[in-house]
Amino acid sequence: MSGLADLEPLDEAASLLDDDSAPDVTAMQVLRRGLRISPELKVGLRVTVALALAAAVGRLVIPITIQQVLDRGVLGEAGYRPGFIWVISIAAFVLIAIVMAASRMAHIRLVIAAEAVLLGLRTRAFEHIHRLSLADHTESRRGVLVARVTSDVESLAQFTQWGAISWIINSAIITGAITVMLVYNWMLTLVVLACHLPLIPFLRWVQKRQFAAYSLVRTRVAETLGETSEAVTGASVIRAYGYDGPVRDRLDGAIDNQYRSQIRSSVWFAGMLPVVDLFSAFSLAAAVGVGVWWSDAVDVGLGELVAFLFLVNLLTQPIAELGEVLDQTQTALAGWWKIIRVLDVPIEVEEPEMGAHLPAGPLSIDLNGVDFRYRTGDQVLYDVTIEIPAEANVAVVGETGSGKTTFARLLARLADPTAGGVAIGGVSLPTVDPDSRRSAIRMVPQDGFLFDATIEENIRYGCVGSTRDDAVAAIGELGLDTWLTTLPLGIDTPVGERGGRLSVGERQLVALARAQVADPGLLLLDEATSAVDPETEEALASALARLAVGRTTLSVAHRLSTAERADVVLVFDAGRIVQIGHHDELVAVDGIYRGLYESWIGNTRSAD
Repeated sequence: MSGLADLEPLDEAASLLDDDSAPDVTAMQVLRRGLRISPELKVGLRVTVALALAAAVGRLVIPITIQQVLDRGVLGEAGYRPGFIWVISIAAFVLIAIVMAASRMAHIRLVIAAEAVLLGLRTRAFEHIHRLSLADHTESRRGVLVARVTSDVESLAQFTQWGAISWIINSAIITGAITVMLVYNWMLTLVVLACHLPLIPFLRWVQKRQFAAYSLVRTRVAETLGETSEAVTGASVIRAYGYDGPVRDRLDGAIDNQYRSQIRSSVWFAGMLPVVDLFSAFSLAAAVGVGVWWSDAVDVGLGELVAFLFLVNLLTQPIAELGEVLDQTQTALAGWWKIIRVLDVPIEVEEPEMGAHLPAGPLSIDLNGVDFRYRTGDQVLYDVTIEIPAEANVAVVGETGSGKTTFARLLARLADPTAGGVAIGGVSLPTVDPDSRRSAIRMVPQDGFLFDATIEENIRYGCVGSTRDDAVAAIGELGLDTWLTTLPLGIDTPVGERGGRLSVGERQLVALARAQVADPGLLLLDEATSAVDPETEEALASALARLAVGRTTLSVAHRLSTAERADVVLVFDAGRIVQIGHHDELVAVDGIYRGLYESWIGNTRSAD
């Protein structure tokens, strides 16, 4: 196809979709960007944070209760006071029960918010990918795009459901524990903090490397999905050509690369936990040693020392847990960054907010000085100027790479010209409302892509709100009733993935019926009969003739039998229209079209 042949390697914008280089941003920058593109996470956040803080403060009840029981209920001047112990214990129990309820409520609220975030991210990423240019889709592997809206989004699930609340609760516990420790004994608190100080630069150092490592993991996951998708969809070709070995080697290589990157990322996590535990144990030992051996110097009683040790343990637990959460956070941020990179790819075809509507019925085509080039590569179209009246049947021919498919895509506004203007039905195409454009202009691609559903459902995809009767009517209007009776379940026949249960020609027939349901004013056909047998071509030709009635039809033709039946033929060469006329006129003069026609006739006779 000509448009694809003109594409060059990845440029800067397209490379945003698949980049295994180390991120040039910090985790905090990714977090801030992520929060901006995920406003769902902020809904009710203040209430959730308040509940989480209440749960965190409640964790401090146990050490304080122990200190009060020891110092005022057992070892105090009044001696053993069972009534006081019962009262304070019951009060602590009630408070802990309230805290547990608050913690559960906070978690439930965050899970709901997390699911809303995942839904929003998937939706925005999916919509953005579908609005990207043809170059972006051509230059990026399918598995990469699938990974962005599946596994990369899923990498955020655990973080948003558990990791985020863990950061809130554990940070509050650390702050609260340090505050109460300072109240009990500031000297012992300084000892404990001094033991933990070396952890700060260590965790920052690990965090930067974890983020880069997990970003590479997300890239490797996308590569594995790409290789897997290619191996599955190309299974028939692989078996036919005995290409199992090379495909297996490529897939094994992708899996091995993913395995190695995940191992490298896990090494940071595996090395971090023992270090955190070591510093935590050292701080607890230091507090015990100083509190016991220098109790008079630091002025600490037995009850305060026991409570203080509980507080040290309460401090070390969230620090150790945050080490695990940090690892999970890096995974989430890496996935978040990949999604952000997709959303950063610019949209080249911007839709108008309040667009014009195309008139009903057959539509005229008017191109004035149109040039087109993809973001990279040579220019594809040069100064294309043509006026096509409404209800004309036009064939577009030319060598591969001449620009004919790109020309048709501009009419469907799958891309915008780099210079010049396109008007359909007298309306400038960039100003047309997208819904009006999609209903009035329909393009039937060369491969006749079908969804994994029945023939009826695939036909009804042509028009939102269409019914089974509409699908049956479309079949009848195109004269395909006889063909439909040859299928095992008629219109209810499942077509399989990508229409694999039907022949190439049958897929095209369904695609034409889908276009008939839409009732467009302009029908664009991209090589609709280029890969079918002569018998099916006749059925397609008959259906196309019926479909063209009352519409403007433009066919990108490979077989020149299509051009023979056209009202006018546009001959493209090197991105320019070099000949215009009827088939008989063009064959009668020396030129590119006669050369194409003679070559086609020769090939047809040789095939016979």
